[in-house]
Amino acid sequence: MKKPKQAKHFIKKPIYPGGIKAIRQFIKEHLKYPEEALSNKIEGAVRVSYAINHQGKVIRTKITSSLGYGCNEEAERLVRLLKFEVPKNRGVKVTFHKKISINFRLPKTKPKKQVLYHYKESPQTSKNGYTITIPYPKS
Repeated sequence: MKKPKQAKHFIKKPIYPGGIKAIRQFIKEHLKYPEEALSNKIEGAVRVSYAINHQGKVIRTKITSSLGYGCNEEAERLVRLLKFEVPKNRGVKVTFHKKISINFRLPKTKPKKQVLYHYKESPQTSKNGYTITIPYPKS
């Protein structure tokens, strides 16, 4: 009779539902670029180390690489919103430590709207049979 296979690791790590892609999507949707950083045209990355308790909630955050101008506070706010799934660890309540890098990139400015012209054929034709077209601004 074979023994049942045991798990590779004694303590199972917390998992964000959907994986790293879901974390990035969450950050992209909830990131509010700080006004101070926007006015000073600040770009860069903020590294945050954080602790996850046995319930999957972020309980502590610490900035390890700072950017300033309100970006640090925004990065901490985003990390505190994350909720993880923590599998049962044989009755042991474990606090996990993780790191994340949150990138702040200035929003792309849209180019000025150009007036496009389209041509309408006029009912008039010249003597040689060509029709005359007049450009009108597109509405």
